[in-house]
Amino acid sequence: MGKPTSNERIYRMKFGSVYPHYLAKAEKKGRTRDEVDRVIVWLTGYDLEALRAAIADGIDFETFFGRAPAFNPNAKKITGTICGYRVEDIEDPVVQKTRYLDKLIDELAKGRPLEKILRV
Repeated sequence: MGKPTSNERIYRMKFGSVYPHYLAKAEKKGRTRDEVDRVIVWLTGYDLEALRAAIADGIDFETFFGRAPAFNPNAKKITGTICGYRVEDIEDPVVQKTRYLDKLIDELAKGRPLEKILRV
């Protein structure tokens, strides 16, 4: 068994271990936990209770997105570059969803209004 690919690492990464980094990035720029949670809820369809459970249960990104109650169809409107990749061009669905979330958190940290981030 060889070294895991970049995509495999994303699949296996624990959502709950990345969530504090999302929070720290946003809070460092004056945004709140509530705003981070609203972005995640908007994207995935989780409610706050289910989001907290997903964090506490230590599920990986593959499971987190696989269990998402209602992945937002407006996610397709998320475009741009994150980690050197154009999010709209990523073919792997789990990696694309992860990068969508990364992009939304970046937009939040950069001070973009929540209404624009949520593509309303």
